[in-house]
Amino acid sequence: MELSQLTAISPVDGRYRRITNELADYFSEYALIRYRVLVEIEYFIALCEIPLPQLQKVNKKVYPELKKIYTSFSIEDAQAIKEIEKTTNHDVKAVEYFIKGEFDGLGLAEYKEFIHFGLTSQDINNTAIPLTLRDALNASYFPLLEENVKKLKEQAKAWKNITLLARTHGQAASPTLLGKEIYVYVERIEAQIKQLKNVPFSAKFGGATGNFNAHKIAFPEINWIDFSNNFVNNILGLNRSQTTTQIEHYDNIAALFDALKRINTIFIDLDRDLWTYISTDYFKQQLKEGEVGSSAMPHKVNPIDFENSEGNLGIANSGFEFMAAKLPVSRLQRDLTDSTVLRNIGVPFAHTLIAFASTLKGLNKLIINEDKIKSDLEENWAVIAEAIQTVLRKEGYPKPYEALKGLTRKNEKTTQASIAAFVDTLNISEELKTQLKKISPHNYVGYNANELK
Repeated sequence: MELSQLTAISPVDGRYRRITNELADYFSEYALIRYRVLVEIEYFIALCEIPLPQLQKVNKKVYPELKKIYTSFSIEDAQAIKEIEKTTNHDVKAVEYFIKGEFDGLGLAEYKEFIHFGLTSQDINNTAIPLTLRDALNASYFPLLEENVKKLKEQAKAWKNITLLARTHGQAASPTLLGKEIYVYVERIEAQIKQLKNVPFSAKFGGATGNFNAHKIAFPEINWIDFSNNFVNNILGLNRSQTTTQIEHYDNIAALFDALKRINTIFIDLDRDLWTYISTDYFKQQLKEGEVGSSAMPHKVNPIDFENSEGNLGIANSGFEFMAAKLPVSRLQRDLTDSTVLRNIGVPFAHTLIAFASTLKGLNKLIINEDKIKSDLEENWAVIAEAIQTVLRKEGYPKPYEALKGLTRKNEKTTQASIAAFVDTLNISEELKTQLKKISPHNYVGYNANELK
């Protein structure tokens, strides 16, 4: 079969391609090759800028043409490199040979041996991959995540004064405010975004086993550590790891994946809460003409967006968790197990984007059902027992908790009338009785989200 959205094995490239397509710019085979070319070209230019004696005659006017090799990099160019790889059986060496061919066309043939000079393949891979991660996060991940946060903030503001029956351990509990409950997720997500943005995009760049052996034997007069720090940190915009084996430690990439996983876990919590609120009829969902909720039951409008999100977040987290645990472990100076794992980075990212898009779609469908929310509050007058016993504690009333416990744990339902009758039996002032009778499930809410910030 020809590969298409219908024949793709993974739904990332099939059913959900419309959502994940943009990630191909960062995590596809084409993208990895393009970023490798970028690093090789920028490295050659940096060598010219030292300048190495053999590169002193390279005219700076050729730099824009060199940069075009990666800025104008095409699918056809990537395919040409794959053809070279059939002979080399080495993907990074194929990139080197491709660039050498481009140098011939630019009249730079005499400088070809300074492409990939003194490097090993991981100097290229361990700079190209963190570049893809950084750019994917900034271009695709953060914008969609921030759309979700923006929507949650809008809903928290719109629903800030809606009193909601809380449930702890699944049981009716002291009332809360819907806006505040939504804002809980805003605060949690934003806290994790700060941590995520503090994780550096680390890169390895130091030759075959990290010691600059080849560089130093060829040009001992050059401080290659300073050169590489400037190249990786300032030119590429990454963070160079100083003492490495042949490969990057991957400790920070593990920290990055752990941070992404924590954000996903918060979204799973959000999805499940909203699913539950829909199941209790606190939210209705906007209907779209022609949509079917169930193939058998015409009345149903299922919370499929939150379910879809939860499922994709679970798949994403399993990938992030495996990679965070596996990548920092490598035999001696390196083994190849990281290579195939790194090629799968786009998969958990794709499932995360699918999930974020689904959650956002679900959030945009929510319609508050205030009648049901008020009805549930009215059915649960027992939840103000905490309020009454707390006021009685303040007044020095003997054993108020036990008195309220006796009232609210009877088999008969606690109502506004039974609460009022109980208050009338208390040996307290009429003024205090009036105060207690004014407390209801609708007004016993504490501070709202704005006040709690």
